Amino acid sequence: MFDSRHIRTFHQVVSSGSYSAAARALGYTQPAITQQMKALERDVGVPLFTRAGRGLRLTEAGEALARHAEVILGSMAAAEQQLGALARLRAGRVRVCAFPSANATLIPEAMARLLAEHPGVRVELLEAEPPESVQRLLRGECDIALSFSYPGSRAETPPELVEVPLMEDQLTVVLPVGHQLARRHAVRLADLGAERWIAGCPRCRANLLQVCSDEGFAPDVVFSTDDNLAVQSLVAAGVGIALMPALVLSFMCHRKVTGRLVEPHLRRQVSAYLLREHLRMPATALVLDELRRAAAVRVGC
Repeated sequence: MFDSRHIRTFHQVVSSGSYSAAARALGYTQPAITQQMKALERDVGVPLFTRAGRGLRLTEAGEALARHAEVILGSMAAAEQQLGALARLRAGRVRVCAFPSANATLIPEAMARLLAEHPGVRVELLEAEPPESVQRLLRGECDIALSFSYPGSRAETPPELVEVPLMEDQLTVVLPVGHQLARRHAVRLADLGAERWIAGCPRCRANLLQVCSDEGFAPDVVFSTDDNLAVQSLVAAGVGIALMPALVLSFMCHRKVTGRLVEPHLRRQVSAYLLREHLRMPATALVLDELRRAAAVRVGC
């Protein structure tokens, strides 16, 4: 394997035409240049130069190496520039896997600021409901996973991951326009025991069953889907009612449904997860900071 320093020196010797000229250009002594070229010739296994009077002439091997040296040094310069940009937060690729309502709210707000302030950072967006998003992180398919959990059902964070809490997302009961309880500012969950229900993703459905059980009834779940638009359309059609996070209602609200606060107040915890060592990756840390800022604005609304 060639020493990159020897390749740089060889390229300068070829450009300058002599060891002495290369020494002056690089700030070395001529014996140092001579020693480096002897070491390079030992690595190559054949002579690279022959004497032509007071000057040097490349051998056939030297001409071949000269052609490759420029490419090698060009690639090294490009690599140094790219790594330097990463270190200075100007470039990098970060893969984010998030659940649908986060992709429609937190992600756009975070990415807008990121592109304005650090256009060299590129984000690839994936979508998965929890716990699949965290599993994709553990499989190396993404760098940051956004997930949510409900009180009483939080799983232990795997030791190789770091959890970064972002926000608490309030749950709202979604009713058809004209529903008798829609006139209230807030609705007691216990008053909804006779209703038909539309359930969401498996984690959301499990939470619905638990909170209703805590209020003394088992919900009559007539339909389940993780499509937020489908849930609202089913509610609008009178098929049932649903619990829906505030993040969803902030960007999607069917004109024939209305949301009301629930008593007792119900919330889910939204968090970002990443590998512990990725906290030291500049581009990843930058994306995480922007997600924090986007979540902080949401909490304040």
